Amino acid sequence: MSERLIFTETERQEIGNIMQELRQSIGNLLKADDEKKLTDLMTKAIIEGRTGRNVFGLNPVLTAFQTAKIAVEEIGMKRDGVMATLLYCLVQNGFYSADAARQDFGEGVATIIHGLVRIHDLYKKNPIIESENFRNLLLSFAEDMRVILIMIADRVNLMRQIRDTENIDAKRQVSEEASYLYAPLAHKLGLYQLKSELEDLSLKYLEHDAYYMIKEKLNATKRSRDAYIERFIKPIDERLKAAGLRFHMKGRTKSIHSIWQKMKKQKCGFEGIYDLFAIRIIIDTPEDLSTIGDAELKKLKEREKMQCWQTFSIITDMYQPNPKRMRDWLSVPKSNGYESLHITVLGPEQKWVEVQIRTERMDDIAEHGLAAHWRYKGIKSSDGGMEEWLANIRTALEAGDDMQVMDQFKMDLYEDEVYVFTPKGDLLKFPKGATILDFAYHIHSKIGNTCVGGKINGKNVSFRQQLQSGDTVEVLTSANQTPKREWLKMVKSSRAKSKIRLAIKESQAKDGLFAKELLERRFKNRKIEIEESTMMHTIKKMGFKEVSDFYKQVADEKIDANEVIEKYIEVRDHNLNLNAPKPAQSAQEFEYENPDEQIARKNDDVLVIDKNLKGLDFTLAQCCHPIYGDPVFGFVTVSGGIKVHRTDCPNAPELRKRFGYRIVKARWSGKGSSQYATTLRVIGNDDIGIVSNITNIIAKEEKIVMRSINIDSHDGLFSGNIVVQLDDTSKLEALVKKLRTVRGVKQVTRL
Repeated sequence: MSERLIFTETERQEIGNIMQELRQSIGNLLKADDEKKLTDLMTKAIIEGRTGRNVFGLNPVLTAFQTAKIAVEEIGMKRDGVMATLLYCLVQNGFYSADAARQDFGEGVATIIHGLVRIHDLYKKNPIIESENFRNLLLSFAEDMRVILIMIADRVNLMRQIRDTENIDAKRQVSEEASYLYAPLAHKLGLYQLKSELEDLSLKYLEHDAYYMIKEKLNATKRSRDAYIERFIKPIDERLKAAGLRFHMKGRTKSIHSIWQKMKKQKCGFEGIYDLFAIRIIIDTPEDLSTIGDAELKKLKEREKMQCWQTFSIITDMYQPNPKRMRDWLSVPKSNGYESLHITVLGPEQKWVEVQIRTERMDDIAEHGLAAHWRYKGIKSSDGGMEEWLANIRTALEAGDDMQVMDQFKMDLYEDEVYVFTPKGDLLKFPKGATILDFAYHIHSKIGNTCVGGKINGKNVSFRQQLQSGDTVEVLTSANQTPKREWLKMVKSSRAKSKIRLAIKESQAKDGLFAKELLERRFKNRKIEIEESTMMHTIKKMGFKEVSDFYKQVADEKIDANEVIEKYIEVRDHNLNLNAPKPAQSAQEFEYENPDEQIARKNDDVLVIDKNLKGLDFTLAQCCHPIYGDPVFGFVTVSGGIKVHRTDCPNAPELRKRFGYRIVKARWSGKGSSQYATTLRVIGNDDIGIVSNITNIIAKEEKIVMRSINIDSHDGLFSGNIVVQLDDTSKLEALVKKLRTVRGVKQVTRL
């Protein structure tokens, strides 16, 4: 049992004052016996010595009341949040629990306390608090958004109370957490006043000299600064009143923290910072906006925008604006609901002054964040993470009558992400459904490739085990483990998938090299030379779609090399017709009988000669046999007729050189039913079967007739001239393409 907590008279008096303030703020929301139950619990804990002062010597009961006051006045917390804040000081020392709170004060209070306990447990893992991942983990782990708000209020209060503490190490740690963790959280929530206070106090405690240097210089320049502000705003005040606007103005000096950050960023002294202050013009709006309907609120907002832009126009007429420094958060508010119009203008004495234009409603939201959001309806937000969460909060609030909606609101944040700890306390982010294997590959490729399992919170699990936010994860490896293709189905992160694919590819390449060397040695022993195309054919004949799978099985000795050699010989002999019962006949023995059908000799295709002349008699040159679709030209003969040649005719260069004046332009214009004779030159292996394949292909082609074929063979090759009758060049090109695919054909060209 600890030493009994002794209250000073000052502490008793302050607790009494705060109790009175809380009664006035939320007394109508408290249940009949809330205050009595709370007092009895605290009294009992104090009598039993179950609660004591913290490392700073602060009274935990008083600290809880101070935090509750901040949560109510500056954030807008209600009954459940306040009760949870006050009771948590008893939970921390093991005197009370969330389950007991559920029975005594209801589900809402218990939920918040449970969230605070979970956050406290996270801290025990010594995380790196300045990481964005830890902030996101806190938001997803807390379950109820009021947990985060209470944490911020508690840290603001603690920073206010530790000014004179002698525990320097604890003070530094608390201040660093305020700067890295709580100030960014407050900023995300739109709690700008609390955020600014946390930053300034952190600077005060962590960089004492810098803080007081800036503070002293601000104090020293305050009189001249105030005088300048007065000179700047006086003509603006007159012009705005003349325009009939109702407003008030105030000057706002930058926070000490923001000035220090700008000095470090710009690498200059205090005197080098010119925008030390901003002028805020706040246009009056009706006092109670929470009671008006959605339609009226929408009209009001449109009117507010018009007044803001009217003010903007008046100021920029008076002072030269800097267009690069303009920020329009009226047209598109910030994701946390912030609305304002920022401009920087060149004031008297050639000094740049920032002017912020907003309405009272906008200013309330800017100053008080969520607490102000809850008082107004219709505030929209963009997508993503915290912003989406805030939008959901506002949607829930709009559906209810007052702030008590918050007591039932639960957040479902980052549902597609999980955050887990390494054994050293580093925090890593993964997609939902990620496994131990994802974690292993995130650490290192070698760790992932040899992963056989893991430990979650000290308990052995399979590497298929899915991760949950807050887990501490350790990887187990084995030198005998290798990546498998089925692992790709187990992981969720693209990083793990790419590393598994790379490892499998490298493994396949290694297996392929080993298998190829093995086969090459065996083939060499049998005095058989490997031909690549035959080997590919052999692999397909053995039933493998992927070459890598074939070499993998050879490397794993699942396929005997002698089996591969026998199959290779079989395929090779078949390809070379060595398995045929009789020797192949020479292609020269091929005989062809001309078809009986008659081919129409008419030429009814339209050819345009020279300058769009049609209907002229022409003949097709026998030297190049042009057909419909060929690029052609006309040649005027001695007799006056026109002979049509292909532009690539062998005789074309000579005709152009010697008789250029008799050359006329020609082009095909209309397609009739004409057919043309053309000759193809085919060269291939000396085999009558190949020629038969060629003639069969031609015979099957529609509107193509083979007129003749002449075959000559020598040195194991045949060469043949094939005359075919067809419609146009498209038919000819398709035929040539097919003939080139015939096995054994070496070359097909048009003469």
